[in-house]
Amino acid sequence: MEFDPHFFPYPSRRQLVYAAKGVVAASQPLAAQAGLDILKKGGNAVDAAVACAAALTVLEPTSNGLGGDAFAIIWTEKEKRLRGLNSSGTAPARMTAQAIREKGFARIPRFGLAPITVPGIPSAWAAAWKEYGRLPFARLLEEAARLAEEGFPVTPLTSRMWAEAYGIYREAQKAAAGRGDAGEAAAFDGWFSVFAPGGKTPVAGEPRGVPAQAGTLREIGKTESRSFYQGPIAQGIDAFMKKHGGFLRGEDLAAFSAEWVDPISINYRGHDIWEIPPNGQGLVAILGLNILENFSLNFGKDHPDTCHKQIEALKLAFADGRQYIADSRFSSVPLEGLLSKEYAGRRAALVGENALSPGPGKPFGSETVYFCAADAEGNMVSWIQSNFAGFGSGIVIPESGISFQNRGSAFSLDEKSANCLVPGKRPFHTIIPGFITREGKPLGPFGIMGAAMQPQAHLQVVSGLIDFGLNPQAALDAYRWMWLEGKKLQFEPGFPRHIAEALAAKGHEISYHTSDMPFGRGQIIQRLPSGVYAAGTEKRTDGYIAVW
Repeated sequence: MEFDPHFFPYPSRRQLVYAAKGVVAASQPLAAQAGLDILKKGGNAVDAAVACAAALTVLEPTSNGLGGDAFAIIWTEKEKRLRGLNSSGTAPARMTAQAIREKGFARIPRFGLAPITVPGIPSAWAAAWKEYGRLPFARLLEEAARLAEEGFPVTPLTSRMWAEAYGIYREAQKAAAGRGDAGEAAAFDGWFSVFAPGGKTPVAGEPRGVPAQAGTLREIGKTESRSFYQGPIAQGIDAFMKKHGGFLRGEDLAAFSAEWVDPISINYRGHDIWEIPPNGQGLVAILGLNILENFSLNFGKDHPDTCHKQIEALKLAFADGRQYIADSRFSSVPLEGLLSKEYAGRRAALVGENALSPGPGKPFGSETVYFCAADAEGNMVSWIQSNFAGFGSGIVIPESGISFQNRGSAFSLDEKSANCLVPGKRPFHTIIPGFITREGKPLGPFGIMGAAMQPQAHLQVVSGLIDFGLNPQAALDAYRWMWLEGKKLQFEPGFPRHIAEALAAKGHEISYHTSDMPFGRGQIIQRLPSGVYAAGTEKRTDGYIAVW
């Protein structure tokens, strides 16, 4: 029989999944199983998270890679506290506003060599493992290396994004050649040789490997990531960038390491909602929830009044986020004032019966992977990593299979902007892991990937869990809206038409998207009083929950 793996004419739902000894919820089945295998071999939730993260760089290159960034929030039952890990890379020393302009750009471009910042993912893996891991580091990366070497059947959503990337990077390569930048044009060749050999990208179900990445993963495993920043891998990156005219150098890599941070939180109706502090946009999610807490949502979840209040709270939060979120080492971020209940009350007073137009910049898109893991001891991990826009910059080192992020395109060349480009500075970051606790006890990790949709989905999902008592799977299944800019709203296919029309009557400018892909792809694990875990995964992705 022949069939279309992208055609689903009927509504469907997933059941909630339970586990007693361990669970890994991820956007790719083989990645979730890689994490679960580590749990069964005696590893803990952190070991499982690293194994899953490594596998995802192979299995979903359309969303993340060895040249990307990562954030995590980790609960350890022994310490009984949450810790955050910020492994977002910094701007290279040679990446200055003047250097960007000398290349002929009025703003930092989306693709190519210019937007490449220091990769943070390998450092994140090693940092988390050194602090809390149990099994040998090399063992955690071996399944990822095997998948890269032997190949794997490509999942439907990944195959679609892979095909779309081909045209994007071909156009970017042509643009570089048109500017007369032969070095950058040639640098794109690596993407095509590694990810589209023979000019073809894989269809759903087609086996595909990334052999060049297998050796790189094993070298990272053998050296506990040191080689990526101060060894042979770093030397290969340095040589490639010098050859093609990139800014990144070996000294930039050597100077970088992941940073442990204290997560930030607000209390929302008796529950503490945790996010990573700026430079990440998790601040927007909890600002929005803090404002939303001022309203009674008596009409129920699927009601225009509820949606209107959620949307207006979110828009006000974005207005503040776009103003203040930046690398706190370079800019003052007034967290205490922003997160206060008094400030949230003042912002809530601005919400009326009609749509506001707060006026922040138009959100930009990206691709990311989010997953979470938990073990029998009660340890839990909320992890997210990304190359930013799909495969990222489109620049790949063919010998190592390293695809570099384009996170530097989020910098501004305006010196007055809080997010202005400065060497050594982290850019504004879209990827945000989340976590929920209550009265000091962990309820569990959650996250929804998808650029500026992430804090919007965090707000919608947390409200579903807390305000309306939805289980983790139902909270992910619920229809979503997405605020674009000003008064513009977009709804995913199937969003109730009567709600959309009622919102239009309040002044919202509405439209429907033809796909649910832009509306976020998430995972949730919740620990029950019995110690059993309940997990949900996303209907909008190739999600899977591996349990023990």
